[in-house]
Amino acid sequence: MTRGTDYVSDADRALEETYEEPMSLAAYVDRVFENPSIAAHASKYLLSAIEAAGTRTVVEEGEEKQRYRFFDDPHNDGEHAILGNTEVLNGFVDDLRSIAAGRGKDEKIIWFEGPTATGKSELKRCLVNGLREYSKTPEGRRYTVEWNVQSASAEDRGLSYGSGDPTASDDEHWYESPVQAHPLSVFPESVRDDLLAELNAEHDDHVPITVDARLDPFSREAYDFLEERYRRQGREELFSELTDEAHLRVKNYVVDVGQGVGVLHSEDDGPPKERLVGSWMHGMLQELDSRGRKNPQAFSYDGVLSQGNGVLTVVEDAAQHADLLQKLLNVPDEQSVKLDKGIGMDVDTQMLIISNPDLEAQLNQHSDRNGMDPLKALKRRLDKHQFGYLTNLSLEAELIRRELTGETDVWETATYEELAEKIREPVRVTVKDGDGSVIEREFAPHAIEVAALYAVATRLDEEDLPSGLDLVDKALIFDQGYLQEGDTRSEKADFDFDDDAHNGEHGIPVTYTRDILADLLQTDRDRHHPELPVEDVIMPRDVLNTMAEGLADAPVFSTGERSEFENRVVPVKNHVFDQQEEDVVDAIMHEKRVDEETVAEYVEHVYAWETGEALYNDRGEEVDPDPLKMKLFEVEHLGRFSEAAYEGNLPRESVKNFRSDKVITALNRHAWEQRDEDFAVGDVDLTAIPVIKTVLESNDWDDVRRTFEDFDPRQWDDPPSGTETETVKEKTIDAMIELFDYSEASAELTSRHVMGQVSYRWD
Repeated sequence: MTRGTDYVSDADRALEETYEEPMSLAAYVDRVFENPSIAAHASKYLLSAIEAAGTRTVVEEGEEKQRYRFFDDPHNDGEHAILGNTEVLNGFVDDLRSIAAGRGKDEKIIWFEGPTATGKSELKRCLVNGLREYSKTPEGRRYTVEWNVQSASAEDRGLSYGSGDPTASDDEHWYESPVQAHPLSVFPESVRDDLLAELNAEHDDHVPITVDARLDPFSREAYDFLEERYRRQGREELFSELTDEAHLRVKNYVVDVGQGVGVLHSEDDGPPKERLVGSWMHGMLQELDSRGRKNPQAFSYDGVLSQGNGVLTVVEDAAQHADLLQKLLNVPDEQSVKLDKGIGMDVDTQMLIISNPDLEAQLNQHSDRNGMDPLKALKRRLDKHQFGYLTNLSLEAELIRRELTGETDVWETATYEELAEKIREPVRVTVKDGDGSVIEREFAPHAIEVAALYAVATRLDEEDLPSGLDLVDKALIFDQGYLQEGDTRSEKADFDFDDDAHNGEHGIPVTYTRDILADLLQTDRDRHHPELPVEDVIMPRDVLNTMAEGLADAPVFSTGERSEFENRVVPVKNHVFDQQEEDVVDAIMHEKRVDEETVAEYVEHVYAWETGEALYNDRGEEVDPDPLKMKLFEVEHLGRFSEAAYEGNLPRESVKNFRSDKVITALNRHAWEQRDEDFAVGDVDLTAIPVIKTVLESNDWDDVRRTFEDFDPRQWDDPPSGTETETVKEKTIDAMIELFDYSEASAELTSRHVMGQVSYRWD
């Protein structure tokens, strides 16, 4: 079997799992009682699709939130995931729940507003993707009806957009409802009410199923024709006759744009009614027997409400369709719209509009009329959900990487440490230079991080900054949920941030950052190295300087914004240098890092010293805590104390307080958390003790001085042969490549930059 055949077979299976054979109306009702979700009304169906994908925990603005995975675009590998704005999306789902259950907001039109590049367009794509894939699942199947009146009499007129061929096969005479009519709408209202009452009583869902719609005009034409024919024939079981499988079938369809999802784009034009429900095809009116009236068979049903009937109606760039919004006023609560005089159509659709802030400006143009605002009724119907710029460093870094590389994976990590690694990662992009040759350009580690951090810093409100914090601190708190300073960890709740602050309402959009980074990929850099392609490396300082310099010429920023954003560069520059410095020091000390066994031994001795608990050596003999071991660890590895802090090997008060406050307190907290088990020091995750985590995971220049006595950072650029500096540099570059994914060129540039700053203060 060839690979082509394999793929064709895969496609066969995919379609086989998606589509079903048409069934009778009675068979559909039986299936509804087995699986009620397939009969859900529009808002309930949309709610079910969102809930079916499950949830996950995220941290946004420093607080844990439950996020619906549906908005991560899981069915499309995350390509159109909506990053951030979780609280806004949760509010949308809460509204859906109220609407679906009939508890309120039935008359509302859901409105998403926000500046450009905040994820509004991704919302539409994510909804379409998610609904399409949900409709392919057994729980999410969506059904409508199709009719065949030709089977009643070959001589009578057919329900078609042209003259029917009586010699054609039966399938050619089946016509699907053009607006996805709900199968239960075929039943007389009283019977349908009884059916739904029994269905909801049996299943007792928190959101009952409601179907309050008459057949669409197209289907009504078929229904009336069949009913009249069999009534004249004197048939007793009239409904059974006209809904017989020869005339009516229930079929499933895949929800997509044009069938179950209506999308009105900014460029769509035409009269309001045409954009809403469709238009008459005048040539068809003459061909069809209309009996002195317009025939619904001659209607195009290509308006946004017609296409979105059954599931979702989206008006994109709503400011371009402000005239249409007035026409939508009564649609949500009346759930009907007119095709023409005397011909109405019931609609069951969740209405949603998307706009930039310019729509609000249009809506408020008469707000000074003291209650006589002609747009007051419309504004009352709109339920606004405000999208903002991302205020999480990790989310902005993820978004920038998507813009640059086309990556679609949604970042999900077990710890923030794993997330921090993703934020700082390099990005390598293949580009063509001026002569057409292909080269690889590298955004060095921390380059994407600094772009994201600077963008986030411009979006944060600095009016509520607690004393001693800057915007970088606030950005880190928002992303991590805490701030770590040495041994002290402060949670977001410890800081007095204003809940009404203007975070994410303005700032640098990701499109500006993307364009700056794209330009940097094509820009030649004036730096050279005899062996390494350093000219192909884009450093964090290149990114930050270019972003700041570009503000002056960018038309999207006002003069005040340019000045405000320029003033936010310094703390970002300082933070990224600290990150680079930490990389270099950790790489220098990589082979000299204290091993975990030594750390564990110190912790055990401190615990025994404080509590009087027994301590045993390797032979199982009880021994006393060793004051010399504890002292050496605190002086040499922790670097916390000098000889003056001890009397001989015995700790003075400062050391005693340190051991009690920083080591024992953390151990006792762990013991309390594990209080149902037999506690032993060996059970402790040493990284749960902040001061121990520091010695295990980081170093400083004092550690470098103690370890490499002849090391001189001033020799770093070109260390003399045979010196300790030469040896340290070789191993450091190798470690930066191995540990942090630097290239040799970016490791060279980063370490030179760090050493250039350190050499000034080395002596």
